[in-house]
Amino acid sequence: MKKIISGFIGDYSSREIKRIMPIVEKIKALDNEMGKIKDERLREITEELKERIKNGESLDDVLVEAFALVREASFRVLGMKHYDVQILGGIILHQGRVAEMKTGEGKTLVSALPAFLNALTGKGVHVITSNEYLAKRDCEEIGKIHEFLGLTTGVILHDMKGDERREIYNKDIVYGINSEIGFDYLKDNMVKCKENRVQRELNYVIIDEIDSILIDEARTPLIISGDGAEPTEYYIDIDEFVKTLKKDRDFEVDDKKKAVTLTEMGIEKVEEYFKIDNYGDLKNINLQHHIVQAMRANYTMVKDIDYIVNKNDEILIVDTGTGRIMEGRRFSDGLHQAIEAKEGVDIQEESETMATITLQNFFKLYKKLSGMSGTVNTEEKEFRDIYSLDVIVVPTNKPVQRIDNKDKVYIDIKSKYYAVVEDIIKTNKTGQPILVGTSSIQKSEDISAILKRKNIPHNVLNAKNHEMEAKIVAKAGEKGAITIATNMAGRGTDIKLTEEVYGLGGLKVIGTEKHDSRRVDNQLRGRSGRQGDVGESVFYVSLEDDIIKNYMSSKYKKIIENLNKSEDGEIKHKSAIISVENAQRAVEGDSFAARKDIIGFDDVINKQRKVIYEQRNKVLDSDDIEDDIINMISYLVNDLLSDFNENEEITKEDIKEINRNLAENFYFSAEDIDSLIIGSKFKYLSVEIEKVMIKKYLLFKNNNEENFEKEILLDTVDSFWIEYIKDLEYLRQGINLRSYKQVDPVQEFQIESSKMFNNMSRNIKLATVKNLLEYIHKNNEVFELV
Repeated sequence: MKKIISGFIGDYSSREIKRIMPIVEKIKALDNEMGKIKDERLREITEELKERIKNGESLDDVLVEAFALVREASFRVLGMKHYDVQILGGIILHQGRVAEMKTGEGKTLVSALPAFLNALTGKGVHVITSNEYLAKRDCEEIGKIHEFLGLTTGVILHDMKGDERREIYNKDIVYGINSEIGFDYLKDNMVKCKENRVQRELNYVIIDEIDSILIDEARTPLIISGDGAEPTEYYIDIDEFVKTLKKDRDFEVDDKKKAVTLTEMGIEKVEEYFKIDNYGDLKNINLQHHIVQAMRANYTMVKDIDYIVNKNDEILIVDTGTGRIMEGRRFSDGLHQAIEAKEGVDIQEESETMATITLQNFFKLYKKLSGMSGTVNTEEKEFRDIYSLDVIVVPTNKPVQRIDNKDKVYIDIKSKYYAVVEDIIKTNKTGQPILVGTSSIQKSEDISAILKRKNIPHNVLNAKNHEMEAKIVAKAGEKGAITIATNMAGRGTDIKLTEEVYGLGGLKVIGTEKHDSRRVDNQLRGRSGRQGDVGESVFYVSLEDDIIKNYMSSKYKKIIENLNKSEDGEIKHKSAIISVENAQRAVEGDSFAARKDIIGFDDVINKQRKVIYEQRNKVLDSDDIEDDIINMISYLVNDLLSDFNENEEITKEDIKEINRNLAENFYFSAEDIDSLIIGSKFKYLSVEIEKVMIKKYLLFKNNNEENFEKEILLDTVDSFWIEYIKDLEYLRQGINLRSYKQVDPVQEFQIESSKMFNNMSRNIKLATVKNLLEYIHKNNEVFELV
């Protein structure tokens, strides 16, 4: 084991593994003892471990026995016993860290160890996978181990209803995908009755493919939407106008940031078309917003890369990192409708954001967060800086035998595709199976079209046929198989090789383009050479690829173009390979900065979200909120009379103004304040007004069995919060423009949103009392009250 560690991983990981290895040895030392125990006794040990934890022992105190117990149960149920490196990975996950374990090292079995240990507390464990198929598969397979030992397991699926979800969440170990678990959290913070919640407190989570969740999906938050304004011809009208604009004359595109801006000429066209005097005027903010979204839809969002149009004419978002469909997600702020207008499909109702959270901030809510992936070490800094998670690289059980060839760089895309197809044909003649990785659905279909013209049989694996994923992946390792795939490449499922294929060199991976991240390239490369298998990988790049066009200077690109080229367009000088690597690192730097900004903005919102949700849950869990309502009444009265000094004397004009305010806003009658004497002090006036309000409230409350004030308070909070989310989005868009004035946009956002939040909190209190008194006023006659 020591030989495997040395030279394979960095100093930090090496030191940590050496520190953990004695625990691994202690677990293995119990192997013989566990092997002699009967099945029933193993389940009894589970209960004993639970009891020990209840009596004050820590999870670390029982870790060795718990892991040895799972290892033995795994052998009896599945015929598999955890290797040293799998035990090592399990300990790292239990410690709340990220384990980098290469593809094929059995990460699913690894998760069984910390999931069991942490479930002994009775507080629940969530295991997150990349799709429902894998969640169901893992629950069925690994769940057998946990059920054998007396724990309960379940999987959250999209079609489940509330009662069924609640039942699953109450099990010891729950499997599911990030969006389902995240949406349930948001929905639980929208319920009007505590019995309607489905989740328990978020305790411990294990995220499989953690890089995909916390990095690749960083820019797309979870959003629960409600019906907003009805769709109108507005989107179609704006789309038709935007399609008349000319690039580099009427607008400019920043391909790096996927941003579009109007030129002076473009602004003049807008003003003329929509018959307005000044496009930049604040009263035209709605038009500005929709013009920008229509331009983004038409000139930065690409069909079969950023989204697809399915057979039902629906626009579905594609995760550009994996090529998978992002189920249940829609682009926000009218962008989805703008794309629908662009594609000429039915425009769905414009939605209103009711609740939202980024996956990053959702997973930070867990008491303990851990995860694993085959390719996280390149993002170690990001995990440390943003999530306070350290990454430990776990050595492979068997040495990696895959041959990773040098990148091949070509002068243009045509030459590159020709070389890729030649490589596929040549390799296919030997019978060696091939996995061809592409960066988008469109490019996977381009390669497929070329192969079809040459009558070469193959399978295509992308978001358009993801239902067939398991079947396609299952055959990808057979002799003569050719599989064209987007970056999903069957991630999370094994490509099994037949015996005959081992002698042919294993699976050959051909990458047709460098991705924005080396990590995603490594994921594709890692489909081959699993668990010590033989294999091969090679990447083809052209100077016309997006990554080169956007991140290599034109001057340097010309130098590369003038280097020696072969007849087929390949640039064989090592400078070409170095320049591609540098361009990729530049993309990674920009992407990291963008994610950091997004998380910076959302961290501000997250603190405010926590305050609202905590207060909301406090209301839900309280049997009576009478004291809270009375405090709000006191706050309202103080706010109402805040312009006066408490020792000032009341004048006739003061009484007239206060009376008008109370009558208009708080349903007071003249009789309600006839006891107020002109010439008395304002502090006495505030006491009298408070008395009347509290009397109205308590009289009504005592004659009404329903907990009406809870519903009024929650409705008020929710309506203000929904409006606040919308205002924050407008603020964020405006703040970004200030970054050009040498100010920190996140800091500016924090300052501005803090003022807005304080104002919202004040308004919630005032509106709650107003709504409460309105409700009492409307129902007064029924109860024959004052």
